[in-house]
Amino acid sequence: MPKRWIRTKANEFEQFAIDVIMGRREGTAAALLAVFLQVCSNLFSGIVQLRLWLYRHRILRDQPLGCLVVVVGNLTVGGTGKTPVVEKFARSLRDRGRKVAILSRGYMSKAPPFWKKWWFWITHTEEPPPRVVSDGARVLLDSELAGDEPYMLARNLPGVVVLVDKNRVKAGAYAIKKFGCDTLVLDDGFQYLPLKGRLNLLLVDKTNPFGNGHLLPRGILREPVRHLRRASYVFLTKSRGHRDEELEAVIRRFNPDVEIIECAHQPQYLQRIGNGERCELAELRGRSIAAFSGIATPESFEAFLREAGARLVHTQRYLDHYRFTHEDIQEVFAGAVQAGAEFVVTTEKDAVRLAADEKYPLPCYYLRLEIDILRGAADFDEAVGKICFPRGRPADDTGSGTAE
Repeated sequence: MPKRWIRTKANEFEQFAIDVIMGRREGTAAALLAVFLQVCSNLFSGIVQLRLWLYRHRILRDQPLGCLVVVVGNLTVGGTGKTPVVEKFARSLRDRGRKVAILSRGYMSKAPPFWKKWWFWITHTEEPPPRVVSDGARVLLDSELAGDEPYMLARNLPGVVVLVDKNRVKAGAYAIKKFGCDTLVLDDGFQYLPLKGRLNLLLVDKTNPFGNGHLLPRGILREPVRHLRRASYVFLTKSRGHRDEELEAVIRRFNPDVEIIECAHQPQYLQRIGNGERCELAELRGRSIAAFSGIATPESFEAFLREAGARLVHTQRYLDHYRFTHEDIQEVFAGAVQAGAEFVVTTEKDAVRLAADEKYPLPCYYLRLEIDILRGAADFDEAVGKICFPRGRPADDTGSGTAE
């Protein structure tokens, strides 16, 4: 049976399951899958509660590393726009004189081959070191080995160390010892309880804050909504500038005193894949373009293009973190040419997964997005200031607990 056929069917089933979770499918098969997912969700909820209870009662213990730790994460899976927030925060810390390391688990990155792990185990007494995506001066790994987000962060943040390891306690200790880092930023670390943060920055997507209210796998929640109380700051992402008092009331119900920072992902420019040429967003106005993406929320990406005045004549959507094949790209461009597109646009995260030597029949660009603070800019500066200039507190990672 051809591998491509198996891969296609697996992707179709995954998309079907996502549609059931998001309430976009009806019928007997969808209903049966929903019941099964609900049973699994109940089991997952029990595991989450037990884990938090064990940390809260110090049966399982976090491991302080003797430096400042900032946690950036969310309650849900999927695209809350976390990477641009991590980038903005790390850049602000770097610019204020901190020696920053970003610690990531490297989701969907390619692990080293088993023989390398085996050889390390028999020739060393300690654990293998984390993967160094950037040492602050050079980007050392590609997106396949690093993961999409760590590679993007490494490329966009010179002067910031980026490490990948599932064990972020180990990665943090390595960053301190090897690179002299004094500030650790845990990317997607809200559920990572072994390393306690002084500040917990929780991201909430205004367009879909908590999904259908169910935990995984029936919904998109990693832990219950009431765990908003563990946040030091809440970032409302993907804002259109309109205040959502109902959502803020939910946040205040569980965390009355939390600072809320509202932000938007703003398109900046187009950058051509291959030669790095930049174009103004005005180039989209009135143009017929094709768009493709493999992200959690492709609708928002396509909306950016339409709002800039582009006519989307062909779109192709893949699953989040989808690793494109040569055949996939050929299919995208064949559809674009047939639809009369003048050029093709993708996301920055998808662009890092494209082969560097790929030849395209049409110009291909990615859309660069950056975070714009709409409300609570003073609170953002305060959060950065608390880290850089702690008032009367030692420069360590003690602070509010992570498990409540």
